[in-house]
Parts: sequence; structure tokens; C-alpha cells
Amino acid sequence: MLTPAWLEGLSLGDPIAADPLEGGYASKTYRVRTSLGRTVVVKTQDNLPPGLYPLEADGLDALRIPGGFAVPEVLRVTPSFIVLADLGTAAASPTYWEDAGRALALQHQQRADKFGYHQDNYLGMLPQRNSWTTDGHAFFAEQRLLRYLEEPNCHNQLPAGDRRRLERIANRLVDLVPAQPPSLLHGDLWHGNLLPGPDGNPGMIDPAVNYGWPEADLATLLIYGHLSETFFSAYEEKHPLADGWRARMPLLHLRELLCITAHFPDRADTVKEIHTILKRFD
Repeated sequence: MLTPAWLEGLSLGDPIAADPLEGGYASKTYRVRTSLGRTVVVKTQDNLPPGLYPLEADGLDALRIPGGFAVPEVLRVTPSFIVLADLGTAAASPTYWEDAGRALALQHQQRADKFGYHQDNYLGMLPQRNSWTTDGHAFFAEQRLLRYLEEPNCHNQLPAGDRRRLERIANRLVDLVPAQPPSLLHGDLWHGNLLPGPDGNPGMIDPAVNYGWPEADLATLLIYGHLSETFFSAYEEKHPLADGWRARMPLLHLRELLCITAHFPDRADTVKEIHTILKRFD
């Protein structure tokens, strides 16, 4: 798939090849090679929710912190596609996970005086609600957990008993999660969105930015795969974590599991995982 309109006005030459990239859910993603020997990344899709790519561009801009992760420059954004600078295909550097831990700690040191964000955005194809509040427990309960109960796929797949358990846990978060400052979060930090950038240094893509609990970013990253202990050591050098944080990771990961269930009509394994976590913390 090649569309000349992707590169209009960018002085990059004409697109001559588009190689599909894996990993995204909301978009078809391509590494596009041009007649001038350049490469860019283009994301596009039919039937997009309103404002998806402008909101993604806003999130990438928010994450571009001096000394932090490599974040792709937004070269062009329209309602139907976004063109990003290509982070490249370098192998991870020998200090990749250590550097990633420090970069995430630096990102989490970027603070706001409230939880939320200046606008709603998306997690996958569903709205992520970001209304400002000073109460982090209420924010996570209402905007990150209970909001999914109204989604048809969650309503149809989650048993009534588990919906009640989720409501009870949401009401008890103040007893289960220690107070944390509203920190700048990537918002969807699974392993596929953390990747080597130029020179093999850590980079990140595909944000769902908000100001929330730092542990929420760690939960998504930790649950989906093994992380070197050098990552956590480097992170905690700059951003210490409260006692018991590892035990809380499944609880905070409920947000991601509920979002997955809300997107797909047949997620028996995910529903079972939600049930197990709810029983543990109820």
C-alpha cells in the first residue's frame, strides 16, 4: 500500500516501498522507503475514532523529555494518518535496560498538581477518560477500572459476581495502594511500545499519556514479560518505590485486562485472569 499524499510537503522524496510493521492494534503501520533514500513510519486505518492521530501526536510531544526516552518526531498528522520519524532498527545497547530504568524514572519525575490530562485520548480504540481530579484513588477507580463496566464486551463477558468484586475493590483502593504523586505516564507501556531507538538507546511509541500513579506504568511493563533487575535498580536510584509494590502489580494491571476485554468479544483467558486477581484482592 503506497499513498503519495503521505509525504506531501515533507521534502523526503516519493514513497517507493511500504513494509508492514507488527505490533499495533488500532492502525496499519508501515516503514516507508522514499526515492531519496529516507525511511519514515506511517500509521493509517479506515474507520478511525475521532482525533486518534492528533491525540497520538500530542502524547508523543508530551513524552519528549531531555535526557529521557527517544520519541519519534511527528512529521505530519492528519485525521486519517500520521507520519513519524523512523527510530531505526538498531539492536539494543548493552546498557539498554539500565538506561530504560533511568529514563522511566526521569519521566515519572515530571509532575502535575492533579491526576488526569488536559484532554481525553485513547487506549486502543476506546476513549481514555482523563478528567482532572486531585484524588488519585478516585481517578484510578472511576476512570481506569469502573469505566469499563459500561462497555458491552465487558458487560457480556464478566460475571455479575466479578463486576461486584471490581466495585468493592475500587471502593477500597485507598487501603490497597499507597498515595502516589500524579506523574507523567506513557499509559500503555507494554513491551511492544518500548524499543531500541537510534544507537540502540531506549525509545517509546504509541502513548496513552496521562498523569497518574507511576506504579501503573510499571504494572503494564512488568506483567507482559521478564525485565532485567538492572532496570528496577536503575529506576529506584532516581524514583524509589513504596514497600510491597511488586505485590500490587496484578491489581494495577486490571486496567489493561479490562481494556482488552472491552475490545474483544471472546476473551475467556483474559476474563479468567481478571477473576483470579479480583478474588485475590477482594
